[in-house]
Amino acid sequence: MTQAAPNVSHDEIARFDKLAARWWDPDGESRPLHDLNPVRLDYVASRVSLRGAKVADVGCGGGLLSEALARAGADVVGVDLGLKVIEIARLHLHESHLKVDYRKQSSAELAMAEPNSFDAVCCMELIEHVPDPAALVQDLANMLKPGARLFMSTLNRTPVAFGAAILGAEYIMRMLPRGTHHYSQFLKPSELARLLRQAGLELEDVSGLGYNPLNRKAWLSRFTAVNYLLCARKAA
Repeated sequence: MTQAAPNVSHDEIARFDKLAARWWDPDGESRPLHDLNPVRLDYVASRVSLRGAKVADVGCGGGLLSEALARAGADVVGVDLGLKVIEIARLHLHESHLKVDYRKQSSAELAMAEPNSFDAVCCMELIEHVPDPAALVQDLANMLKPGARLFMSTLNRTPVAFGAAILGAEYIMRMLPRGTHHYSQFLKPSELARLLRQAGLELEDVSGLGYNPLNRKAWLSRFTAVNYLLCARKAA
């Protein structure tokens, strides 16, 4: 089998590996991920029966969503190219007593190793960090069984998102390290929908993901100008 070339920015991997030690600290740099995680899980669980389902969490980081999916009954494979975050994810299983198959593996490698294998694939806040978004979407589509669903979240390329995710979160409130996001890599829902169609996926839903960092509340909404979640289905 030919080895797939990873679709990765090494600067991005290094940036997230620096956060690994405090990934599971709900008041640390990953605080927004902790606050958004229940909403993301509910979004997935409302569209896929997770108990007994085989689910991939691509770009799993330290495993917040992976563990939540496993707790809901899914058989989870979590992949990331950051060695330190994968190590933290594996260590946390000793606390949670859950079962997740964590792998230091790229999306392309997982798609080649297990094509048409997953009942659902989750890819949260990753596509805005990779050099080739179209290749990532194709990898995710290749992992899915016919009729299975893909779940993604990312940031919209709007002035509002620039103000909230970069100026607000990185420079004013300092919730995230500076340089975490690059505005030019944000994707509009229409752009991501086109990539989904090209990969043979049908867009089923786009929902806004609201977040108030002051009271740490997150919710689904119709406002997609900052963060959004989507669900797409592979043809049966």
